[in-house]
Amino acid sequence: MTEQNIYTPEDIEKNKTMAGLAYLLFFLPLIACPESGYAKFHANQALLLWITGIAGTVILGIIPIIGWILMPVFGICVLILGVMGLVNGFGGKAKRLPLIGRFDIIK
Repeated sequence: MTEQNIYTPEDIEKNKTMAGLAYLLFFLPLIACPESGYAKFHANQALLLWITGIAGTVILGIIPIIGWILMPVFGICVLILGVMGLVNGFGGKAKRLPLIGRFDIIK
């Protein structure tokens, strides 16, 4: 069973906008539509992306020279993951983000 089959078509259609906006402000769907499983899924993915971005930036910032060189590459990777999530959220797809998306913080 895929993630897509868990959510009803009505839930997806009604909350696509909130799911996409989650990648700009991860807590927005939790406030605007707390009953939507689809919006919560994307809020969770956005929170994971946010945590990864902050932690990665801090860790790479501590590592001299090599970390500083890798920081722009890391930033571009986080940006790409954010765009992927944004497209999936607005597109009505419940796909997990590569590498970091398999964890569930928000239930």
